[in-house]
Amino acid sequence: MNNNNVLCRTEGRVLYITINRPDRMNAIDTSTNHQLEEALNHYAADDSLWVAVIRGAGDKAFSAGGDIKAMNEAANGGEEYRVPETGYGGLTSRFNLDKPVIAAVNGLAMGGGFEIALAADLVIAADHATFGLPEPLIGVVAYAGGMHRLPREIGMKRANQMLLACETIDAAKALDWGLVNEVVSTAELDVAVERWVKRLLKAAPLAVQATKQCVQRGMSQDIESAIAGQEDGSYPALEQMRNSKDILEGITAFAGKRAPEWCGQ
Repeated sequence: MNNNNVLCRTEGRVLYITINRPDRMNAIDTSTNHQLEEALNHYAADDSLWVAVIRGAGDKAFSAGGDIKAMNEAANGGEEYRVPETGYGGLTSRFNLDKPVIAAVNGLAMGGGFEIALAADLVIAADHATFGLPEPLIGVVAYAGGMHRLPREIGMKRANQMLLACETIDAAKALDWGLVNEVVSTAELDVAVERWVKRLLKAAPLAVQATKQCVQRGMSQDIESAIAGQEDGSYPALEQMRNSKDILEGITAFAGKRAPEWCGQ
């Protein structure tokens, strides 16, 4: 699964994915897009994996977004610049992934790079990280979900600062606006990410997945319909959780005053 542009490693229940183009500020070309899709396909299909972490190589950039050089070459008759059906980085249009994804933002996250972070469930940022959607400055738009996710997360007026005025914000402001969950020093980033990974792994994986599915699908409905859907089969992951061995394990462990041993079944 490892390729030149994307590195993957598995530790226990966790898949670590690294965009490995530090000389290009981890910008994403066609090959990188599809390698990221392959890594996330593996994550989605492997029941033994419960958490994924995405970061960029080095400490300068999570991802500068689309590789402008590759786009320019495509515009001038070179190889076509392509984005997979699952979206930028194989994530921004992947709406059926119920497992959690953490973005460890270790530097600038611009354009498509920021949109990948927006599509993650949790974002942990180094204090030198920056975030922006500068696409209009080169005549295009934040096509990979940024125009729609951003106002939903931080409100229209703040979103328009970034979408229309192309404002870049630092990690502190991103935290204040609710775009990231925690900001730490660069030296502490890996430790902070592992702390969040452990928090996710402490909970029953099927319960985490059912919660994510209910939240995501429920957001597109009115509150009455979203809650009613919990009883009419609208959330398959919820039904899977209800019939799991882990429910009994959770109750038994709580009664026995011990830590549960989840099996994900």
